Amino acid sequence: MNTRRIIWATLVTLSGLVAASAASADGCTALKQACKAAGFHAGASASGIGIGANCIDPLLNGATPPGTGNLALPAVAADDVAACAAVKGTGSTKAKAVAKESPAIDGAPAPGGKPAAALAPPKGSAAGPNIVFVLADDFSLNLMTTQNNILAQSMPNLAKMMREGASFSQYFVTDSLCCPSRTSIFTGMFPHNSGVYTNTSPDGGFGKFMAQGDDGKTFAVALHDKFYQTAMMGKYLNGYEPTRDGVGKGWSDWAVAGNGYPNYNYALDNNGILDTPPAHLTDQISELGQTFIKQAVGSPFFLELATFSPHAPYVPPTRYANAFADIGYPVTPAYQARPDAAAPSWLKAIPPISQNQLARLAEDFRKRVRSDKGIDDMIGAVRKELADLGLADNTYVIFSSDNGYHMGEYSMYAGKQTPFDTDIHVPLVIVGPGIAAGTRIDDITMNVDFAPTFRELAGLAPSASVDGHSLVALLHGGSEAKRNMALVEHVHTGPRSDNPDAQTQKSGDPPNYVALRLADAMYVEYDGGEVNYYDLKADPYELHNIAGTLSAEKLKALHAALQANHSCVGTAACMAAQGLAP
Repeated sequence: MNTRRIIWATLVTLSGLVAASAASADGCTALKQACKAAGFHAGASASGIGIGANCIDPLLNGATPPGTGNLALPAVAADDVAACAAVKGTGSTKAKAVAKESPAIDGAPAPGGKPAAALAPPKGSAAGPNIVFVLADDFSLNLMTTQNNILAQSMPNLAKMMREGASFSQYFVTDSLCCPSRTSIFTGMFPHNSGVYTNTSPDGGFGKFMAQGDDGKTFAVALHDKFYQTAMMGKYLNGYEPTRDGVGKGWSDWAVAGNGYPNYNYALDNNGILDTPPAHLTDQISELGQTFIKQAVGSPFFLELATFSPHAPYVPPTRYANAFADIGYPVTPAYQARPDAAAPSWLKAIPPISQNQLARLAEDFRKRVRSDKGIDDMIGAVRKELADLGLADNTYVIFSSDNGYHMGEYSMYAGKQTPFDTDIHVPLVIVGPGIAAGTRIDDITMNVDFAPTFRELAGLAPSASVDGHSLVALLHGGSEAKRNMALVEHVHTGPRSDNPDAQTQKSGDPPNYVALRLADAMYVEYDGGEVNYYDLKADPYELHNIAGTLSAEKLKALHAALQANHSCVGTAACMAAQGLAP
């Protein structure tokens, strides 16, 4: 037996894993767990050990597939088979006949004592569109620039999405840091309401997310209760540990890694079973995502594919290890720029960047481009799967990033966490039903808008607890409440061994700040009293702080707007604050 099978066999023995104990009233998750415990693999049908074709499908048709190697198929409950068959609309007549409808909610026992996941929609209920959300890690806008032909060479499938759908030109994150940004995506709340400010305890990370009860406030829970099949694959939140933390609330399918940054030699919690696949993590979640789509046919589904790429250490799939050797860094006027006398003190403390460091950053950028080619392959494969299954016309596919990245701008080494556009202004591309090809949306939008957008697409009523607003009207050619600014809230973390985004002074390590990104300006207030203001019309690369030239009245209005945003709670109050015109 290989190492993975030993792990599986040990887990099965220790936990007494049987399908009857799986956290899924539809039964499909229970069948997947049993099949995985027996050694079957997603996407391995060509080898005769595919989870769907070689294990689940025979079970749905009354056959009992053998295990593989020395691993036996655990006991499978008849009601799990019947419930899975009812969801998938396949399987034997006998299996369908015993399927039971159950109104169970997430985490509560269904009849028969099993916890529930997403159930088949009751007869007469409206089925919403499918949603596939591709979220990259540290994907900066210059990775999809046309400069140096980067977009066409490395991400042709993303370029196709841009031609066929909508691109957002003014999309910003609540903080250029992984965990607070992802929490804002999941909950629709600013950090001051989610309580997650950093990647690590005591004021951030997975532990704070759970302690705040944010796991019960996510769009996944709302969609799950709306009879959506929901799948989370790849990166969840900093501090999540697959051997300890289990399946997140609201997800009916789960394949999540902990320390997946190396992209090889990672551990994956695959629906409660520890797995150590040999594939590059982006390729692995691509394969698992396509399998999920096939198995979810017949029910509306939400699939999040969250890569660890192109985050450092920038490990691409091996097939691209030597690709793009001639691509140069897309230089702007901010590249190597030295701070002037009015720059914030933390930036002035950074020494000039050396030519050796710039050469290293240039090669690291090529590694990032190579990593992104793997993401683009996944986008193409998933969209092809949707088309082949006849689902493309009823599926929204979304691409975005949790934050941006700088590599040499303002003389900083590689990093993020600053209020500059390099770090907070990131891509958002959406293709799907009702979206006109080649649409460009210039409204200011934010990552707090995802949760209300997903709710509306699923046919759910708006939630007053979120701070963002739905983008659906914008996608379909309409208009939404006017937002004049984006709010950015950042808490300094300092160097910590458990923080993969810990930065040195040379990488840019600003103190706490709150900022407003307006359509034509950036306003920043730092702890300690420093104030920055950049006129983006005259100074689009944010090189000159002119706060000292503003009138007292202008500064007072900006401060008041910042305070209103920094304390708002809920859609109405936050949209009112963001509608101010200081």
